[in-house]
Amino acid sequence: MKVFGWTVLALVFVSELLAIGGLFVWGLPSLLWSFLLGAAGLLAWNFFASPKARFGHPVGRPVVKVLVFGLGSYGYWVAGYPTLAVVVLVLSVVVNALALLPSVSGLVDELG
Repeated sequence: MKVFGWTVLALVFVSELLAIGGLFVWGLPSLLWSFLLGAAGLLAWNFFASPKARFGHPVGRPVVKVLVFGLGSYGYWVAGYPTLAVVVLVLSVVVNALALLPSVSGLVDELG
């Protein structure tokens, strides 16, 4: 069961990277907007949604996750990658739902 849990957590990380990538792609062709959107997503995730978030809150964490994943997927859609947008959104929903399973979330707690 640990292999399944670590696989889910690895896919959660991949979905987070894809969401931030969507924010970056949304800002193209302007590198300034790309970096600003990507940095805003990273900062929001760091302060509100990560497991060790400074301002993590039972309500705020899911809201920020929905915003980052939703806007990242929307970024791919606007940039002309609708299939990738749907894949990122579905992947994010599925793996984050699986990450809520006690056997998977317990692995994060073990890390401290």
